[in-house]
Amino acid sequence: MLGILSVRKTSRLPNMHNLGVNLRILVIINGLLALSAVILSNTFNGFITVITSISAVAQPMLLLSLLLLYVSYPLLSKLRYWQGLLAIMFIVLVTCSGMHSLISQLQIFDDLPTHARILFFVFVLTAITLYYFNLHQRAYSPAVVEARLQALQARIRPHFLFNSINAVLSLIRSQPKQAETALEDMADLFRVLMADNRDLVPLAQEIALCRQYLALEKLRLDERLIIQWQIDDMPPDALIPPLVLQPLLENAVYHGIEPLAAGGTITIQIYTKRNEVHLVLSNPYSMQNNHHNGNKMALKNIKERLTLHFDLEANLKSKQSNGEYQVHITLPHQTKH
Repeated sequence: MLGILSVRKTSRLPNMHNLGVNLRILVIINGLLALSAVILSNTFNGFITVITSISAVAQPMLLLSLLLLYVSYPLLSKLRYWQGLLAIMFIVLVTCSGMHSLISQLQIFDDLPTHARILFFVFVLTAITLYYFNLHQRAYSPAVVEARLQALQARIRPHFLFNSINAVLSLIRSQPKQAETALEDMADLFRVLMADNRDLVPLAQEIALCRQYLALEKLRLDERLIIQWQIDDMPPDALIPPLVLQPLLENAVYHGIEPLAAGGTITIQIYTKRNEVHLVLSNPYSMQNNHHNGNKMALKNIKERLTLHFDLEANLKSKQSNGEYQVHITLPHQTKH
């Protein structure tokens, strides 16, 4: 049976190892610095002078703070949320304080703001940035995303459940062992579907779930369903959001295989490249298929969950050409610390 393994997210702190998070921080801080320069200047030339002076002091502080937060993130991520906030604030204030003292000793600027003013400004900017990420996390909260996922699954699950039960019933007398295995697969599959799915899980666990799902569909579709696994280069310990591949496979069966009298082949390719995990799923595509709204809902849901967990470092692309539909997911190669 499939073991339910997961990695609990211990905090809602911004992931300082994530490129998207760091880019957002740079944009937010520099935007606030530019706003300050606008307030402090009366003309465009005055704005250029003020923003140049502010940036000359602020950018070294910002970049050094980001570097220290990047290095210390493995420890920060183990703290409770409020403890992590205090730790981030402490690191940033100490870093900026040290940089201010160094710049003062070097006497690079004649009109350098006082130590107290710098720390107050840094505190305000850091608090605003952390509050933004808190709002961002809540906007993409797992509860909202899971509600959409459950709505989607509620539409798909009955047709799959009834078909699976009928397939098992046809095996009970002739192949009781196979029927028993199929029922165990169904139990495991629905246990995962109804579980708390906010946590990242090892890729190997998702693959095991997909194999159980496809085994059930194989009972019903038999030779019409052909599966090609190209996963020799798969990193089994890579962490991904749960129920990413399984809904895509369900769509591939429902939208791609079932409408074709002769069936077809679903290809699952997983590999790593430049510290990224690539998941590519291909299936036949029929122009006469009228079920693409459900397919788009699933893709939208998966995109939202990828954004929730990986921000800008993950993406999902889909295309259709020459009678084939392909979904390509790229996400960072993360493992359990």
